[in-house]
Order: sequence, then C-alpha cells, then structure tokens
Amino acid sequence: MPRRIAVEEAFVTHEIVEAWDAVLAGARVEPGFRMMGNTMLGKSPGAMAVKGRLLDIGSGRIEHMDEHGIDMQILSITAPGVQVLDASTATRLAAASNDRLIEAIASFPARLAGLAAIAPQSPARAAAELARVASSPGIKGAIVNSHTRGEYLDSPKYAPILEAAQALALPLYLHPREPSPAMVRPYLDYGLYFAGWGFAAEAGLHAMRLIMSGTFDRFPKLTIVLGHMGEAIPFWLQRIDNRYQLQMRIGAAPKLNRLPSEYFRDNFVITTSGVCSPAALELSLKVLGAESILFAADYPYESVAEAVEFMDGVDIDEGDRERIYWRNAVRVFHL
Repeated sequence: MPRRIAVEEAFVTHEIVEAWDAVLAGARVEPGFRMMGNTMLGKSPGAMAVKGRLLDIGSGRIEHMDEHGIDMQILSITAPGVQVLDASTATRLAAASNDRLIEAIASFPARLAGLAAIAPQSPARAAAELARVASSPGIKGAIVNSHTRGEYLDSPKYAPILEAAQALALPLYLHPREPSPAMVRPYLDYGLYFAGWGFAAEAGLHAMRLIMSGTFDRFPKLTIVLGHMGEAIPFWLQRIDNRYQLQMRIGAAPKLNRLPSEYFRDNFVITTSGVCSPAALELSLKVLGAESILFAADYPYESVAEAVEFMDGVDIDEGDRERIYWRNAVRVFHL
C-alpha cells in the first residue's frame, strides 16, 4: 500500500487561467481577488513558476512526486477555481477541468486521484456535475474554494450541492481563498488577506457557518475536509462550545441538536497542509484523534520536502503516522 498520500495538491487549466485574466481586466472585481491577481496570479517570475507547476498534471508532476517520496496525490482546482466567474462560464469550465482531471488520472491511475470542481453559482447544475463525474475512476470527492461572491454553503440555495455530496458519499474539501467582499477590507493591509491569516479566517468562518446553521442536522453523513490543521478550529473547540451554550440561552445563537465540537469531530476531517508544527499536530491529535487527520503537502504552494521531513520526523506513535500519511485517506476518499 502507498506510504504517503497527499490530499490537497493543486492544479489549474489554461482555460481557467484565461478566464481569471478576463475577470481581472474588467471593472468589477472582488477586492481580495484583485489582490490575488496582483500577486499569486501575476506575472512575476515566482508567480509564473507556480503557474507552470499548476498546469502540469503529467509526467513532470509525477517526477516531482518521485523526488520527494509521494506515492499519490489527490488533485483539485486551485483557489478561487471557477467561483469568480459568471454561472454559465463557471459551469462549463468546471466540467472541462473535470474531464481534464479524469484524463490525467487515467494516465497515472496508481499515482493520481482527484476532487471534482463545481460551480456553486448554479447549485442545480453543480449537483448534476457531481452526479456526472461520481462514477469516474479516480474522482473521490469535490472541491469548493470557500465563498462564492460572498455567499457560503449554509445558505438554503446551496442545499442541492450538499444533498448530492451526501447521497454520492463524496467528501467536500472546503479550501480557503481570500476573504469575501464584506469581510476583506481590514485584511487588505500588510498582506493579511493572504495565506498567513486571511485564508484561515475565511475558511474557518465558512466551517463555523456550516456548524452553527444546523447543516449537519440536515446532512448528518456529509463529510467536510478542512486543511491547514483545521484552520485553527481545533484550538478553539472548548471555547466555541462554552460560548455557544451561553449564546443559545440568551437567544444569540440557534439551538442545535448537539454541541458544535461534536459536529466538528463527526463531520470534519483535517489535513496537515502547510502546517509543519509539532505543537499544532500534538494539539490536533489530543483534541480530534489520529483518525481525523490526513497528510497534505499543499503543492505547489508549500515545500513538499519540508512536509515530508516534518511527518517523517515528528515524535508521534508509528501507527498514528501511518494513519495520517495514508490509511485515513484510503478510508475518507474510498481509494
């Protein structure tokens, strides 16, 4: 069996890059996405190098995996995916990227698997796309790059997506992006909108909206994957429960069937992507248990060598290391 399965590994298609460029050339651009366009999606040598790695889901990627001892990658469209595009374009490009992903997996079936892209802008068509690709070899879940024009999956309009994901037993990877237009303004200074802080704040908010809205009372078998060691939520679970009970009593929060932490433990799994911290891993193991943690390298944005060196060397039980490196991925994504 594989020794290392990396579950948050990004790619993109030329067509999506071109669509991003067209949006960025227009007058109405989300402020956070504009900042991304000026940096990570820009024309600097570093940005162009990352773009080249994102576009390669062929032999070059396999060579890089071999170099760093990665047995399998689970690929997904990089943020913001198609979620900054109009509904028709987004739906078309999501389907095209899924077809490209399926082709790549067919070329390297023992090395690659994938998460389907969807366009939440059209929830019914997004659900239909999940149904279309669910039986394709290698498609093991779906990716949602967090907010879609400031809206989150707890909104009733997105119920068809959650219904389809649960019915098809497809985990949803809730991947961060820059904060929404209503949230982003204080983050635009000092680079705070970016991965060092804004991404985690935005994705953590999305996860908490799903929990506090009662989404998992309606979809109890839905699995959400949250990267970057859970976007800090494991650190806050005790306080979240404590404050929920107070807020519920005074009418400041809706009454749920269970405590927020129970939904997080039962409906979420987290990944190590981009967090090579023994203290963070130790806390996550104590709070969630090894069964809830998966390995991810976050290629090409993070150092795969550093991620492997960290997981190889961190002082944890060897059985837990195996669970994190590959056994949990096999179970969660039905590999």
